Amino acid sequence: MIKKEQPSAFDRCFNRTARRIGKVNTVFEEVRIHILRGDMAGAHEAAFEFADQTERLTLLARVLPEYSGHPKAKARVEDAILKVFPIQIGFTEEGWFCLKFPALMPKKNRGSPAYISDPLYPAMARFWRGKQPIRYPDNVIIFRHVYHRDRPERQYRDHDNTELSMILDIVALYVMADDSPMRCRHYYCSASGDGDRTEVYVVPRTEFTEWLILENSMDGDGVPLYENKPEKGKKHM
Repeated sequence: MIKKEQPSAFDRCFNRTARRIGKVNTVFEEVRIHILRGDMAGAHEAAFEFADQTERLTLLARVLPEYSGHPKAKARVEDAILKVFPIQIGFTEEGWFCLKFPALMPKKNRGSPAYISDPLYPAMARFWRGKQPIRYPDNVIIFRHVYHRDRPERQYRDHDNTELSMILDIVALYVMADDSPMRCRHYYCSASGDGDRTEVYVVPRTEFTEWLILENSMDGDGVPLYENKPEKGKKHM
């Protein structure tokens, strides 16, 4: 009796990806049908399901090349992720650490946190390569949700978001001595700007009032970021 050859890990991932593509196409067609029927409530709900299925497909697309056995698969996938989802990382003139995501965080219970962690881990590792970690002993981590100024305020999201906790865990690896509640306070705010994005700041607790004053004057793309932490009292020219 000839033993049937088992599918490889690459084959299994490919087959899962093919099934997911079918689901994405099906849900997208549901959006179209609801629109043609004039059922916008149904179209909106189907659009959320389409976003969820597409994110799941994206995660499969990210791991499929690694199953090929190519020695540079992981690095090339990271390059592709950061090209599509570029994350700005650096320090403000005041010496505060900052991240800028080119999107709002997904709504709670929608999508996968891996959508954020997959680009953030390599982006942070690349930024800190060759640098000494910065340890703020007593800090405030600030999540600033920036909405395109044409977006109605009713579409602003609440600040209860599981992805924010995951971001905190990754940021803490590089810039915090301790992320316990007694050493790391959280602050959340929303603002309007030139486009949707999420900004994350790590600010010493004693300088939080200074950040609040600066936030009132932030507009456009927000404050500029620099590769290295400036010395206190010295501004970049």
